[in-house]
Amino acid sequence: MSIESTNAYLERKHDELRLLNSCLRKPLPLASPSSAAEVIRYKFQFTAALKAEHALADWAATETDWAPSSEARSGSFKFSYDYQRADLAVEGPSFYGLDAGTMSETIYTASGMAAISALLLASARVIAKGDMLVFAGSYAETFELIESHARHLRPVTVNRSLEEAIASTTAFRILLLDSSAPGKAFESTLRCRGPELDLLIFDTTCFSGYSGRVRRVLNWAEQWNIPVVMVRSHTKLDSLGAEYGRLGSANFVRWKRNSCWAARSKLEALPQETRNAVRLLGGAAVPAHFPPYVGAPAYRELTNKRMAAILRNSRRARRYFAAVLADLTEELGYTHGLYLTLSGKDAFDEAGARRAAADMSEELGHAGLPIRHAGSFGFDFAATEWFRDATTLRYSVRIAVPDLPTELWNDLTEAIARWWSKHQRKSVA
Repeated sequence: MSIESTNAYLERKHDELRLLNSCLRKPLPLASPSSAAEVIRYKFQFTAALKAEHALADWAATETDWAPSSEARSGSFKFSYDYQRADLAVEGPSFYGLDAGTMSETIYTASGMAAISALLLASARVIAKGDMLVFAGSYAETFELIESHARHLRPVTVNRSLEEAIASTTAFRILLLDSSAPGKAFESTLRCRGPELDLLIFDTTCFSGYSGRVRRVLNWAEQWNIPVVMVRSHTKLDSLGAEYGRLGSANFVRWKRNSCWAARSKLEALPQETRNAVRLLGGAAVPAHFPPYVGAPAYRELTNKRMAAILRNSRRARRYFAAVLADLTEELGYTHGLYLTLSGKDAFDEAGARRAAADMSEELGHAGLPIRHAGSFGFDFAATEWFRDATTLRYSVRIAVPDLPTELWNDLTEAIARWWSKHQRKSVA
């Protein structure tokens, strides 16, 4: 496995900071960072400066659009809208590395949950009843959303194989393929031939938009002529680890032959119904939350390098924790590889898991290690938070793997293992 030196890491991070700085109307002085701590500080400072410039430049672009102003922009993105962005139209670069011949229609929303919420609520307008096939381990809030607010959809958990789950259904069949699903389930799905599915909802949040796994899923769906809607939170992986702003999307993919949507006439109205749901729920995206550097030539290369570093670090951590914390790991094999979960000596409840995450982060952070108690992933620091498995209902502590140089991440991995073993391993009488 390749190793990234601290010098190589700092040079790569300097490139990321230069990209952020170049988007400022008045770039700030930028010295080469000398540590991961400096990288993190610079990145969030530059992001704050970008947001401040945007607010100062677009002061007249209010919710009521009371004053004529110049064309609303954020980097390569251009926006047009009327009152409260209910009709927001966005023109600009794609967050996905789609083939030139792939047609798609994107509806941007205020968050990833706003995107899937609008989509599922809109589906009630076009689908009287349906079966929603969901894998164990999928995003907990999506389970909650289906059970609480999408009553026209019957959740069907895929326990063994997708073929068996499909055979147990009779209504309109929707597969929710979540990037948080276990790796074995994800791979077995892509081996399924001729699946009788009416719609695939693909939550790509935990994959890079340029991931080969996104392309594999789309190739599989195109092969079997399955309509696809990709839903995503862009807050996580699409802003170079700086959480630029809350942003989500629903991307309706149409294949070159463009027959799958027409063949299922119920679905043709789904994009417009989703737009209506976004409008009525007040879930439209905020132009200021579109990262202005997304369309820059260096953006894709830097994003790919960040993701490669995180995935390398994740593989190292999984092997190490499996060896030294074998009895205290909950799940190490998520498809995305961006985080893993640790269990306690006794069963956690939410408060206990939250406390353990906070205590470990505080103690290791005070020791100078780049770790924070934060409820997200894809950062330049390790992030810890409580986690609840929607299928088993067990609580654990999630460790989100950071983009750090190999040596520093190895040190942090060992420190996490020592702390966890000391505080969670059962004592021997």
